[in-house]
Amino acid sequence: MALAVLVGATGSHIASWLHPETQADASTSIEWHRETAALAERGLFDLFFIADTPAARTSNLAGFSRMPLYMNVLEPLTLLSALAGSTRHIGLGGTASTSFSEPYNIARQFASLDHISHGRAAWNVVTSANDFAARNFGLERLPPHGERYARAREFVRLVQALWDTWEDDAFVRDREAGLFFDPAKQHPVHHEGKHFRVHGALNIERTPQGQPVIIQAGASEAGRELAAETAEVVFSSESTLEGSRAFYRDLKERMAKYGRQPDDLKVLAGMPLLVADSAQEAEDLHRTLQHLIHPDVGRMYLGMDLETDLSDLPLDEPIPEERIPKDANHHKAFFDHIVHLARVEKLTLRQLYLRYERGRQTLRGTPMQVADRLEEWFSGGACDGFMLTFSLMPGGLASFVGKVVPELQRRGLMRSRYEGRTLRAHLGLRRPPNRHVAAQGAAAD
Repeated sequence: MALAVLVGATGSHIASWLHPETQADASTSIEWHRETAALAERGLFDLFFIADTPAARTSNLAGFSRMPLYMNVLEPLTLLSALAGSTRHIGLGGTASTSFSEPYNIARQFASLDHISHGRAAWNVVTSANDFAARNFGLERLPPHGERYARAREFVRLVQALWDTWEDDAFVRDREAGLFFDPAKQHPVHHEGKHFRVHGALNIERTPQGQPVIIQAGASEAGRELAAETAEVVFSSESTLEGSRAFYRDLKERMAKYGRQPDDLKVLAGMPLLVADSAQEAEDLHRTLQHLIHPDVGRMYLGMDLETDLSDLPLDEPIPEERIPKDANHHKAFFDHIVHLARVEKLTLRQLYLRYERGRQTLRGTPMQVADRLEEWFSGGACDGFMLTFSLMPGGLASFVGKVVPELQRRGLMRSRYEGRTLRAHLGLRRPPNRHVAAQGAAAD
């Protein structure tokens, strides 16, 4: 099974920074990130992943001051480039938005990371999902969901075309002939579309992986189509085994119309974990963390994904029906889950924020129980591996590496050593041929 870790500096739990086992200033500590990446590499993980949004929150500061989500973080490409020098094998993935970037910049930055890391770079393609980011880039609100994905589709196609500017052997560096590169092996991009106009060439040679790995996480219809067409790793947030199986089948079946094989894409199920020596110990720690959640944070956390302000509502009453928006413009899967809990289970606001977890409920248990659940999902056709988050970091990761990884290895579900050097090799993804060389070969046939 493929394993990735989504790195939150103190952990995935919204009150993790309050727990004494965590380092409160970890989010801007390069030393902390280096040590954590080294720990994940010791655990033979495929991917060390940094999520991001290009904005600090500028409203609801009373709540965010108690839950400092993305309020003080390192820029992902800068961070991953630094980590490339302190790691040797683990893949390095980061988020960059198609809504607030230009294709050329993203193509150049991730190509550079792939060279610096000797073939371990991955780009998480997002369209962004909050208006704080929009306002940093001259917009009042995010464009509608469909428009963002149409732009993203054109954006990704352009980035991939730029990555194929040069054939693999274009840079001959022939000193005797005085020839640095073969001009016939450059293929400039000439593109005029609805969102972008690019006529030029990327000024860096083709990367060790051919192209960095493309990651995507959209759960909506538009997101699934984009993933089926372009993604090589997809994060799934389905909360049940059957739901994850259905998502897995649906995504793989969509790929054929884009000329892709099912093995060209790996689905990693999101799995929040809390590992302890006993089930009771795990439950006790989870309960401790839940009781650290301040009511202001609980209201705000729900309001972010429900896309409405809940700050004036009483904690021990249900959310009034008229306060629930008709639909989501940001994270539809998270929105629908909250609406279900509110309408079907009739939970109060306090019960909602104590129950709600983005994606799925944290798996709490012993190393054996955690290994059993991962095996059930992996062997049961629900995923190709997991995107793991840990309630507390780096302690949760350390427990997993020390106690769960050996059990997965004993069951034959995990590698005992890295076999290749690139992220593609770790994941079993093919190295894509340069499109121009492939077209020439097809024409010759």
